[in-house]
Amino acid sequence: MAGHSKWANIKHRKDRADKKKGKIFSRVMKEIISAVKQGGPDPKSNSKLRIAIQKAKDANLPNDSVERNIRKASSSDTQNYSEMSYELYGYGGVGLIVDIMTDNKNRTSADIQIAINKKGGTIATPGAVSYNFDRKGVIRIAKEGVREDTLFLLASDMGAEDFSVEEDAYLVTTPVEAFSKVKEAIERAGIRPEEAELAMVPKSWIEVSEEEMNNNIELIEWLENLDDVDSVYHNMKV
Repeated sequence: MAGHSKWANIKHRKDRADKKKGKIFSRVMKEIISAVKQGGPDPKSNSKLRIAIQKAKDANLPNDSVERNIRKASSSDTQNYSEMSYELYGYGGVGLIVDIMTDNKNRTSADIQIAINKKGGTIATPGAVSYNFDRKGVIRIAKEGVREDTLFLLASDMGAEDFSVEEDAYLVTTPVEAFSKVKEAIERAGIRPEEAELAMVPKSWIEVSEEEMNNNIELIEWLENLDDVDSVYHNMKV
């Protein structure tokens, strides 16, 4: 399992802990509402809702918030949410994929256009950027108290396809179909991941000038601050 470029390259990080937590809560609540709209409020008969509730538990979302959103979703007054992605070109030919979950596509479209007008970039045709990315499971585990060889063997046996080492963490990359199995095996071994998610991982990276990198970071941060945006992925070598 050859190492790949650091996770910090895939998703921009800059004082993001609190903001990321808020985004996770928002995303999970939207998934709960969407699941109830599609399959009803009973998790026993609604597998999508069951998965969303488990995500809420993993994110330490309070139970009363989960129950409140299930009740809220049962109301006909509550809008459903749609998942969508925008593909953009940033500075220096860098590709961006913006993952969105929204109850108003027109508002989201306007927000993306404002971001481009303010911070630059262009909207790409569908597939022009995403062809250079693969959706993978990515699990990030803090090094402290975790043996590298133990984690490597565990992840490999469960179907992981990549293992790399950062300064303070291990990164395990999996095919989408093996993500849950690998994550659950790691957790059963008493190891709690810092982050675990399905992400868009670039097949190749683009080197840019310092000015282009700073301009791209400003664009990424603007996009990340939009309410409907869950994640922004890029192939800029940081």
